[in-house]
Amino acid sequence: MKKQQTIWRFGIYLAGMAILAMGLILNTKAGLGSSAIISVPYTTSLASGWSLADLTLITYCVLVLAQFFIKGKKRTPLDLLQLVVSVVFTRFMALFQACVPYQSGFLPTDLLVLALGLVLTGMGAAMTVDMQLVPNPGDGIVSSISERTGKELGLCKNCVDACCVAGSLVLGAVFGNVLLGVGLGTILSMIGVGRVIYLFNRFARVPLRRKAGLEG
Repeated sequence: MKKQQTIWRFGIYLAGMAILAMGLILNTKAGLGSSAIISVPYTTSLASGWSLADLTLITYCVLVLAQFFIKGKKRTPLDLLQLVVSVVFTRFMALFQACVPYQSGFLPTDLLVLALGLVLTGMGAAMTVDMQLVPNPGDGIVSSISERTGKELGLCKNCVDACCVAGSLVLGAVFGNVLLGVGLGTILSMIGVGRVIYLFNRFARVPLRRKAGLEG
């Protein structure tokens, strides 16, 4: 039973990672901006033509390094596992970036793709967090700031998202278009993903955690 639960736990975690990656890619495919946490690499990708997945990997490595300074004496070698997670996660992104053929330009379908992206992003984020394994660096940096400052997790998430969007706006201005990587999709992701996580956890968190042996 324990072995089966472990398999379920890692399976749900990996599935959540893939779903999250697909959600982020669909968000960008809609052509209405990206999710806040990857808006900096997305803006850079649009301006330079470099791979979004590779730029996201670089960004995640920077976030892991930042956590080491934020956590101070509370950091552990296990935090470095986030680098492994980052590599796997961004390879999912690269795969979906190449395999999803959608081209934006027709607003009704762009909005549908964006909505699907937001739903998948929220589902994937909830699934990975609920399994209580290694967080992705985006969640890890928020948790580290919350623990260090004593501030509420949601507030820290909002602050990190706002900093990412501000950085994207600055980069966009440098590249000649302040809104290059920021748009309606960025704003909606900041609002909607949290609601999707809430609804998903309300109906699916306990059954999934029971499968993984994390609930009685």
